[in-house]
Amino acid sequence: MEAGWALFLDLDGTLLDIAPTPDAVRVPPGLIESLSGLEACLDGALAIVTGRARATVDGLLAPLTPAGGFGHGAELRDAAGRTGGTDAFPALPADWGVRLEREAAAWPGVILERKPHGLALHYRAVPERAADARAALESLLAGHAEHFALLPAHMAFEIRPRGATKARAVEALMRSAPFHGRRPVFVGDDVTDEDGMAAARRLGGLGLYVGRDFRCGPAEVRAWIARALARLSQGNAHAQP
Repeated sequence: MEAGWALFLDLDGTLLDIAPTPDAVRVPPGLIESLSGLEACLDGALAIVTGRARATVDGLLAPLTPAGGFGHGAELRDAAGRTGGTDAFPALPADWGVRLEREAAAWPGVILERKPHGLALHYRAVPERAADARAALESLLAGHAEHFALLPAHMAFEIRPRGATKARAVEALMRSAPFHGRRPVFVGDDVTDEDGMAAARRLGGLGLYVGRDFRCGPAEVRAWIARALARLSQGNAHAQP
């Protein structure tokens, strides 16, 4: 890692170990401190880009409130804490959550996750329900495909607004301070991160994949961050007059 990077990090499966359910995820000791220190070393050019809602991320990483793209880029927050971007997308039809809740109740082990700009069905506990989960979401999209899209994820399928992408978050943040002029590096672990990685590469940076570049999973990403923090902090100390 270099001091001139702008770092974009996915959350689940990248910084955090995958949990049986979305609510069961745990933040390992020391991670928040490492992220806070690295954010300072990068002059604020660190962002969390995730499918989770902003409020959920803030709860997990408190007291850290980094820049980021939330809901797969539907909501943005810059390094100064300004939020926005949501007015670009239509609201989900009000009855979709009710319909999915009813269907999920008939499939023990399938979990409905409600988000400000999307809905997800998780089938990790019952992988044989993958086709059912996909079909349930596809049925909602009939007649609405112009505005919403189906997104596959880790043992889940999700509906999100079209145009709400992690690439959108990368591109928007790279136009603002302190990201502008730096080399973007996106770290992610699944198909939902690939457009963010592609955006980073288009802007002269890198896309790093957990499972390929970090073969030991999130634990290796966290160790990489800790090492980078130690090295960059040492360099900053030597640079002091």
